[in-house]
Amino acid sequence: MELKIDNLSFSYSHEKIVLKDVSFAVDQGEVLGVLGTNGTGKTTLLKCINNILQPTVGDIYFGKEDITKLKQNQIAKIIAYVPQYANNLSPVTVIDFVMQGRIPYAGFSFSQHDKQIVLDVLQQFDLENYAFRKVNELSGGERQRVLVARALAQDPKIIILDEPTSSLDLYNQLFILEIIKEMGQKENLAVIMTIHDLNLASMFCDKLLMLKSGKVFAYGKTDNVLTEENIKTVYNVQTAVSIADGCKHIRLVRGNI
Repeated sequence: MELKIDNLSFSYSHEKIVLKDVSFAVDQGEVLGVLGTNGTGKTTLLKCINNILQPTVGDIYFGKEDITKLKQNQIAKIIAYVPQYANNLSPVTVIDFVMQGRIPYAGFSFSQHDKQIVLDVLQQFDLENYAFRKVNELSGGERQRVLVARALAQDPKIIILDEPTSSLDLYNQLFILEIIKEMGQKENLAVIMTIHDLNLASMFCDKLLMLKSGKVFAYGKTDNVLTEENIKTVYNVQTAVSIADGCKHIRLVRGNI
């Protein structure tokens, strides 16, 4: 099925319009990257899709299901959301934290099926040895794995991630994105993530949505969106774009600011 956003706009007040007439679609099994400068509305867009914020106007459909009309517990069975910052995590064990992903289905009466899903997810994320450690005592990379693991334990149809590689080292950036890409294809998930690293976006995203001043500047297949002209217009920097290993590589050019 397809997640379709049609003419979505959002404003905190009449004077401050954050998003205007944003339209795009992402199919299950696809990874869509959302690009743009700081303050252009990327996080706000994710929160509108997940019904954390109510769009001023516009439609959000998954198949024939109107997301804006669903209760939060119903949305949690369709969409899993991994926020950008999670520094104030409660001191619970990793296994208990990931188990929270099963709450939309089981409440707090977890079945053997729920427990097996959590154990499988911990294994997929190489977290078995961390199962009884406190989440708030983990490193940034380990904590990010746990957050994504909890999202996947929800058994969603769509997973939304706000800068999932922010502040991570190179190994953990690749680990997180590799497993997100793999799980998206294996579990037929529609994946939407904001990302600042254009090279990682090129490597892992099937499609890109490039925002400028809260509007869609470019949208389509990754290779078509990542051009020197688009990057210059949106980010105001000069780059050299080349192709190697089957994807585009973006190199910053010094002395252009």
